[in-house]
Amino acid sequence: VQVVQSGGGLEQPGGSLRLSCTTSDFTFETYTMGWFRQAPGKGQEFVAAINGPGENSYYADSVKGRFTISRDNAKDTAYLQMNNLEPEDTAVYYCTASYITRFTNDYYRSAQAYDYWGQGTQVTVSS
Repeated sequence: VQVVQSGGGLEQPGGSLRLSCTTSDFTFETYTMGWFRQAPGKGQEFVAAINGPGENSYYADSVKGRFTISRDNAKDTAYLQMNNLEPEDTAVYYCTASYITRFTNDYYRSAQAYDYWGQGTQVTVSS
């Protein structure tokens, strides 16, 4: 399964960007989709996840209230809308797909829970 990302780039603090990703699998609606990021010199960080039907979404505390994860299963596409960007949001962002369907513990926040990864896209927040 291929995960293909688009979007990203350079934005000023307080600005907005939207990331998109799609998969090559026709069963897109069965995957939990997630976003992770990795800043220079740091490990991977969970950003957000959304379940297959798009009913439930989950966020890292650092982005809650500023980022929104969504999906359009008719278009086989997931999105990460990033508003009120901060310099600390600068990182390579990865779209991921997982077979997990339970969110009763924190496993979905772990990179190990995700089976397929996009190529990564750079987001730089700077004035």
